Amino acid sequence: MNKINPMIWSLSVALLLWNPIVSKAQVSSKEQQYSFDNLPTVKGTSFKKDTINILSYGAKNDGITLNTKSINSAIQAMSKKGGGVVVIPAGLWLSGPVELKSNVNVHLQKNALLQFTKDFNQYDLVKGNWEGFPQMRNQSPIWANDQVNIAITGFGIIDGGGDAWRMVKRDKLTESQWKKLLASGGLVSENKKIWYPSALTMKGSTMKDPGKISSDKTPEFYESIKDFLRPNLMVLYRCKQILLEGVTFQNSPAWNLHPLMSEDITVRNIYVKNPWYAQNGDGIDIESCKNVLIEGSTFDVGDDGICIKSGRDAAGRERGVPTENVIIRNSTVYHAHGGFVIGSEMSGGAKNIFISDCTFIGTDIGLRFKTTRGRGGVVENIYAKNINMKDIAGEAILFDMYYAAVDPVPLTGEQRSAPKVELLPVTEETPIFRKFYIENVVCDGAAKAVFVRGLPEMSISDIYLNNLVIKSDEGVDIQEAKNIHLTNVHLDVPTARPLLYVQNGKSVSFKNIDYTNADLLIRVSGEQNKDLKMSGTATVKAKAISEFTHDAKPAVLDIKK
Repeated sequence: MNKINPMIWSLSVALLLWNPIVSKAQVSSKEQQYSFDNLPTVKGTSFKKDTINILSYGAKNDGITLNTKSINSAIQAMSKKGGGVVVIPAGLWLSGPVELKSNVNVHLQKNALLQFTKDFNQYDLVKGNWEGFPQMRNQSPIWANDQVNIAITGFGIIDGGGDAWRMVKRDKLTESQWKKLLASGGLVSENKKIWYPSALTMKGSTMKDPGKISSDKTPEFYESIKDFLRPNLMVLYRCKQILLEGVTFQNSPAWNLHPLMSEDITVRNIYVKNPWYAQNGDGIDIESCKNVLIEGSTFDVGDDGICIKSGRDAAGRERGVPTENVIIRNSTVYHAHGGFVIGSEMSGGAKNIFISDCTFIGTDIGLRFKTTRGRGGVVENIYAKNINMKDIAGEAILFDMYYAAVDPVPLTGEQRSAPKVELLPVTEETPIFRKFYIENVVCDGAAKAVFVRGLPEMSISDIYLNNLVIKSDEGVDIQEAKNIHLTNVHLDVPTARPLLYVQNGKSVSFKNIDYTNADLLIRVSGEQNKDLKMSGTATVKAKAISEFTHDAKPAVLDIKK
């Protein structure tokens, strides 16, 4: 019999006993098209039973022969005859880039390992997209443009050979791992903190946006930094009806799975894996896509686990394609910068996102929503429920409009200063976060329970957090936000001064807040606070109830029993 973690059990029981009737966020039909009772529809795939084995096209599973031509020829032939299944049987199959074609299901049988070559000459430089910008990149190991009804299914493993491409930070390895890496070749930065696999990789790392496409850059220039332009393991661009099922995707050069401007995507029962130190080693990045289902899948990666994006800054706003109608359920994320993430490249917007019945274990942040000035875009109608978390290094739930493109948790010895707070004009570059509905969250261990940080010129707004049980080092921190509601929240914090912090908050309500300890229950800071309410909270348990700093007035806070 499996043992039940006593802390998760006790926190879950506390949630049930303390609030047996689960309340739902009520949203009018005018504000949303979908709800958990009426989810978006994702169109599926369908394939003929006709089958081709790559052995018929001369493929060899010796781990030496390059099978690029054999695999692609089989896929092309099957697509031309109307579609069907291309089988990759058991064995180790070395290959260069593989192009998916319409109406073809590439099926990996048990013990099949599709290993992409570490010979960079096999990957042509092509016009692609990186972190929301059009860029030159090496051709992705798996790719498709404008294809319909495509799939990768089965039981095998797809390995992107990413360790040959990636730079590595010394602080993310043990001393013995670092020495082994140095002995393998490559170069080390002048400060001895970063290892590069080649001189071309190091050269590219010293430039600002070296892959950005511009008229002044010649083919020779891109060749001079080719190794730096790491490909994502899989990019599916403007495709429709996609199925990824059962397969393990691992060891990606950059992001692992990247559907871009595609529709009707089903991701089911896959395993996505990268070393925890893998720079930009995201699990799956859904960018400017519509109608997506991710279920029953596991992610253990080096950057964000499950991520929603829609382009970056002016380029993303010009594209103007949001990611919308996304369902994520019954999935697990282990190591990752964030379990479920939106941003920071969300300039085209994101809406109608539903995440439920998921578990995050050992991620830096649990639910992570990030953006920054310059992005623009609107993120709204985001729903999450029934989320379990354990051993979260940073915040269990985070909303941050000051994203700074650094790891969410500082490395040992790393010093960071808080961002400069200044009021700027609202323009098309100002991002908007609003209408988040999160309920039924249990977290056994986090540095901070909830962090909400908006911009002085654009508050984060309309956040409803219901039925949370969180054990953490710190409580709730709300800055530059309006219409924020925390209801039925249990905070197990060893000692808190304060348990709740509000800076320039408007219409912030705390209802039925239970807690273990608090030297100070709430601190209010700033002269822009207005309409702060607390009710159903045992203020007598705190050594001190309230404190007002930086021109905050006691009259802004109304406490009722």
